[in-house]
Amino acid sequence: MTNQPALPLGATPVPGGTRFAVRSTADRVELCLFDGPQERRVAMTREGDVWSATVPGPAHLYGYRAHGEYDPACHLWFDPAKLLVDPYALELDRPFVQSPRLGRYGEDTADIVPRARVVAPLTESPAPPLFQPGGLIYELNIRGFSMRHPAIPPEQRGTLAALAHPAVLDHLRKLGVAAVELMPITAAIDERHLPPLGLRNAWGYNPVVPMALCPERVPGGVAELVATVAALREAGIGVILDLVFNHMGESDVQGGTLSFRGLDPDVYARTAEGTLINDAGTGNTLDASRPSVRAMILDSLRHFARAGVDGFRFDLAPVLARGPGFDPHAPIFAEIAADPILSSRIMIAEPWDIGPGGYQLGAFPEHWLEWNDRYRDQVRRFWRGDGRSGDLATRIAGSADVFSSPASRSVNFVAAHDGFTLADMTAFAERHNHANGEDNRDGHSDEVAWNHGREGPTDDPAILHARQQSVRAMLATLFLSRGTPMLTAGDEFGRSQRGNNNGYAQDNDTTWLDWANRDEALEDFVAALSAFRRETPLDWTDWLEAAEWRTLSGDSMGPDDWNGDGFALHLPLGDESLILRFDRARGVSAIRGPAIQS
Repeated sequence: MTNQPALPLGATPVPGGTRFAVRSTADRVELCLFDGPQERRVAMTREGDVWSATVPGPAHLYGYRAHGEYDPACHLWFDPAKLLVDPYALELDRPFVQSPRLGRYGEDTADIVPRARVVAPLTESPAPPLFQPGGLIYELNIRGFSMRHPAIPPEQRGTLAALAHPAVLDHLRKLGVAAVELMPITAAIDERHLPPLGLRNAWGYNPVVPMALCPERVPGGVAELVATVAALREAGIGVILDLVFNHMGESDVQGGTLSFRGLDPDVYARTAEGTLINDAGTGNTLDASRPSVRAMILDSLRHFARAGVDGFRFDLAPVLARGPGFDPHAPIFAEIAADPILSSRIMIAEPWDIGPGGYQLGAFPEHWLEWNDRYRDQVRRFWRGDGRSGDLATRIAGSADVFSSPASRSVNFVAAHDGFTLADMTAFAERHNHANGEDNRDGHSDEVAWNHGREGPTDDPAILHARQQSVRAMLATLFLSRGTPMLTAGDEFGRSQRGNNNGYAQDNDTTWLDWANRDEALEDFVAALSAFRRETPLDWTDWLEAAEWRTLSGDSMGPDDWNGDGFALHLPLGDESLILRFDRARGVSAIRGPAIQS
């Protein structure tokens, strides 16, 4: 059971007016209605921990104020001077802005905190997902993807609606994209240290409430989300949303009071001594062991499913199953599986966080997909020259040592938004993150990367050729592996962040895709790989039992051969064979021909 209130939380239009309901452990809660700068406060009534009020006539913009004890040492931040955003808000009238006032007791914040907009909830039953495991996932940041796209009108650049532009749809179809995986499109706040540095969060992994769409990236709100998802579906492309349920942007005890902290601070996990738990590395962690928190998560997923999305990728997903230790049988998994709407959606876990026992690759439910960093690192090591053939074979085979189900649950990738771009990992052996303002201390310090003898850009034709061959070998490996391939937008045409492997704070040309100078030959190569995968009559998630492994010379593999420079994988295709050769010296090749008799 999720302890769901009898009436829905949030703002719900009712005959003759609007009903507002919010969960809070405060002593008193006021509804704040806005007409321009004018604020009208309405007393709310309490039933358990749910406060409600119904107001007649139209209501457009609103927030809450909560009264109670203010004692941060006891994790109580009730301060009626703080305007609070509804945790169930769907749209906001402005972006979040960082300010020291957000954390100062008694300073009114109504002029800087967004108001929630009353939006009729979505009620339609969603269509079945288009995306199925094994198809190509294309990870993208809608702002970075479209800000420099020459075909997109300037007023549409950086927005979700840009994905419905014909030029974008043509590009996605050319690549054979089965689903776009959208980095967060909900409203987020910059981390406190960024504004003084003149930087802003470009990725959006710091939300304040879980459902409210970002006013900058989705200015048309819920209607824009529904329309864009529909346009992508019409083109045969599904949508996966990257969502953050591991923490909220109110940060640590020094952070601002924006929503949960001022309404219901119990949503944040605490130790027995009362200290905020920080398993997400962002100052706080949502406590999914609480039924009310799980109910909020499921309500959020249902809302986005009703907008037509195919599924969800969960950032730092072990937090969903912490109580405080990770539990592979945590209640939320059963609740999702039993839900008539959510049970059909695609669920993808990023299976690590920074808490105790935080690395949980392979530990999620058998119908969930999981990001596989072992695949990333061991594919890179093989092509760098210091990895074993046996390790590469294990990853190509769907990481059967990790995922025991017949169809591999592995989401295979060699580069993602976090870390070096695909091109940069062959051009930079070290991170170059000085522009982030943290003395090059942020980001991964031990990425599997190499520069072919020279750091950064070069005109040396031999080095350039070697880098191109490494990139193409890794891409070919990705598309010829068992499991579900994921490609990050721009890696198909050589995107570079100039060696920055933590571009979260670079909302500028560092992370905005350079469409004008893209490598079209590489783009065509990726399109051909994707077409080969789609057109080959093979179940790309479930071919392990049919596989035959041989040496590059055609002999049976012996124990020592798994330490060599490659192998040939033979897969039956009816009366034909598919021979995939992974040769460290010559790259990757695929041959279809008559079946070879052993």
